[in-house]
Amino acid sequence: MSQSIIELIKKRLESSKSSIPVFHAVALRLQQLLARNDFKVEELSMLISADAGLASKVLRVANSSFYAGLTKVNTIQEAFIRLGSHEVANIVMVTTQEDLYRSSDPHYNTIMQSLWKHSFCSAVASKWLANRAGLAAIAQEAFLAGLLHDIGKLFLLKVMEDLVKTGVIKGGATTAIIDEVFDNLHVEQGYLLMKSWLMPEVYCEIIRDHENEEWNHSNQLLAVVRLADHGCRVMGVGLRAEPQFVLFTSPEAQSLGLKEVALAELEIVIEDAVKMPMAALR
Repeated sequence: MSQSIIELIKKRLESSKSSIPVFHAVALRLQQLLARNDFKVEELSMLISADAGLASKVLRVANSSFYAGLTKVNTIQEAFIRLGSHEVANIVMVTTQEDLYRSSDPHYNTIMQSLWKHSFCSAVASKWLANRAGLAAIAQEAFLAGLLHDIGKLFLLKVMEDLVKTGVIKGGATTAIIDEVFDNLHVEQGYLLMKSWLMPEVYCEIIRDHENEEWNHSNQLLAVVRLADHGCRVMGVGLRAEPQFVLFTSPEAQSLGLKEVALAELEIVIEDAVKMPMAALR
C-alpha cells in the first residue's frame, strides 16, 4: 500500500511542482531579493505594502511584545528601519506560512497542524540556540532555516491531499504510510522544491542535510537547526517523538560547545513556544 502511494506521488510530482502552494508569493519574493547584494529597502517595503492584509499583519507582529521597541511602528518602512530587512522578511515568512499548514480535510489538517507546531518551535529554538552559542550573526538565518527545514513534508502532505481530492487515493493514509512517504521523499523533494524556487543556497543545504547521518560538523547553522530539531522531538513536539535522545551527548551540541545547563534551558524555550506559538508574535 505504501509503495503504491509513493509511486502515485512520484507520478504527480513529475507533472508540476508549481501548482502545490507551500510559499506565499510575497514571502518567497522577499527571500529571493534578499539573496541579491543590490536589493533596496524601498523595493522590499513596496512589495509588502502592495498587499494590505499582509502589511497589516506585519505591522501587528512588529509591534508585538516579541519585537516592540520604545516607539510604535506605523509603516512598513519604519519596520525595516527598526528590525532590519532580514527580520521583517522572516516575519512575513512565518506569518504567511502558518496559513499554509491547514487543510479542509480533517485528517490532513491534524497532521499539518502538528507539523506546523514542530516547524515553528524549531524556528524559535534555532534562533535561541544561535544566540546562546555566541552565533548572533546567524540568528535570523537560524530562525528561517528552522522554520523551513521540513518544508518537504508540508509539500508531500499537500500532494497527498490533492490526490485524495481528485480521487486518485481513496481515504486518508495511515500514520505508518505517511511516515514511509516522508522517509523516502521529504528531504529530496524539499531540497528540489527550494532549488526550483531559487531560495538562497544556505537554506537549500539545511534541508538537504538536516537528517543525514554524515554531515559537516563545521557548518554551525546546520548544527543549530539539527539540535533544535532534536530538541523538539525530545519534547514530543511534532509528528515524531524521541524522548530517549540525549541532547548533551549529541555531535551537534558538542560542535556548538553547549553544556547541559544550556540544553536544559533549550527545553524550557521549546516548552514556552509550544504553549504560546504564534500568539507570542501578535
